[in-house]
Amino acid sequence: MVSTDWKTDLRQRGYRLTPQRQLVLEAVDALEHATPDDLLCEVRKTASGVNISTVYRTLELLEELGLVSHAHLGHGAPTYHLADRHHHIHLVCRDCKDVIEADLSVVAEFTGKLRADFGFETDMKHFAIFGRCASCTAAEEPAEDASAKS
Repeated sequence: MVSTDWKTDLRQRGYRLTPQRQLVLEAVDALEHATPDDLLCEVRKTASGVNISTVYRTLELLEELGLVSHAHLGHGAPTYHLADRHHHIHLVCRDCKDVIEADLSVVAEFTGKLRADFGFETDMKHFAIFGRCASCTAAEEPAEDASAKS
């Protein structure tokens, strides 16, 4: 399904919604936080001839035009998501690798303190906090309880 907004956004900036751009945008939309390699696999389900350099060039252009955004969610390649969604921070579970999107209001006090104390303006959309999600923490609790009783 083609988003007419993508077509309009690209046209207003003097670009066309080429088949490759459409496929990459659809893959970013479908996969949410995906690496270029993940996106390539998704795009190749429809267009087997697309190569990784096309995906990288397309992502670079789409980010420059403000249609996609990237974040670094660990070591390795950045992950991409649509930029028209609200800005958010990423909470990354070290165990299951799940990514939870948290509204920027969660870190408002922290970013306000950085601004007040250091004059530092944060770019939180590229920010990831690593830890353990509630499911992984809960899954380990019975094991910890059993070992504490021994």
